[in-house]
Amino acid sequence: MSESANFRAAARVRMPSIPPASGGAVLVTGICGRLGKQLARVLHRERPVVGVDRRPFLDKPKDIEHAQVDIRRKKLKDVFRPGDISAVVHLGVMHDPRASSAEHHSWNVAGFTKLLEYVSQFRVPKLVVLSSANVYGPHPSNPQFLTEEAPLLGGQNFSDIRDLIEVDMLAQSFFWKLPETETVILRPVHILGSVHNAPSNFLRLNPICTVMGFDPMVQVIHQSDAVRAIELALRPGIRGIYNLAGPEPVPLSRYLKILGRQRIGVPYSLARIILGRMWSLRLTTFPVPELDHIRYICMVDDRRAREVLGFTPHTSLEDTVRSVDDGRW
Repeated sequence: MSESANFRAAARVRMPSIPPASGGAVLVTGICGRLGKQLARVLHRERPVVGVDRRPFLDKPKDIEHAQVDIRRKKLKDVFRPGDISAVVHLGVMHDPRASSAEHHSWNVAGFTKLLEYVSQFRVPKLVVLSSANVYGPHPSNPQFLTEEAPLLGGQNFSDIRDLIEVDMLAQSFFWKLPETETVILRPVHILGSVHNAPSNFLRLNPICTVMGFDPMVQVIHQSDAVRAIELALRPGIRGIYNLAGPEPVPLSRYLKILGRQRIGVPYSLARIILGRMWSLRLTTFPVPELDHIRYICMVDDRRAREVLGFTPHTSLEDTVRSVDDGRW
């Protein structure tokens, strides 16, 4: 039996020793990011929310608890001690390309390992991990749409993705280690909105440089749709891996047209030189390996999320793309 078939078979395992993931508090790591704040404001209307983030949460709703804790520290255990955590949503993955490899590994891998330790120790019924479709990696030989069983090759040319892949794999291993916890891994395509991530920041530029001779098909999802998918994943009985996609994929040039951005085509070899120099001078937040995302396709098959989660995007393509300007300072 293949690994993916084993994974699906394990998804049917039910261990009654842990109560269902309904009611109780939801612990959200990385709650002070824009996506985390939006998720918290949605969840706290229905159930208690406990946020964990080393950053301050100055504008938090009064009924949300916030523990200003580094997830790598033992103090995180104190958040679990009361025993009322019924679900954990892990958003606290570091994506800062300027951070060192050691810092990335310490925060993403060691920190997530510590979180898994406490989920296991305190028998939390539900774990939702926000991964990314970037774990598959853009590549010229990719099929039109990648399923959840596709190999995770995103770290081949981009070392910063390797930690994200390791987090994804740790979550998959946890599925086997503690099958009584309903573990869900969500792999969304590029999230757009007021969030400050690489795809949103790229589309905020004007003019936008593209690689001459390339106009790849691209999938995006609005941040509010990503939040809604997390809500659906928190329902009792849901487990497994789900690709998440928003509106229909369109060429990169269509996104620029919707935004009215000026487009400047640059040969790939020259783009690498220019971007590398700008990176070294700290004039850009885009490392050279990001160029592959505007050269090759990395699109996902999201049928499993639509059929099992019941997820469908609510935000149109135009509104999703234009939402990046909501994040301008």
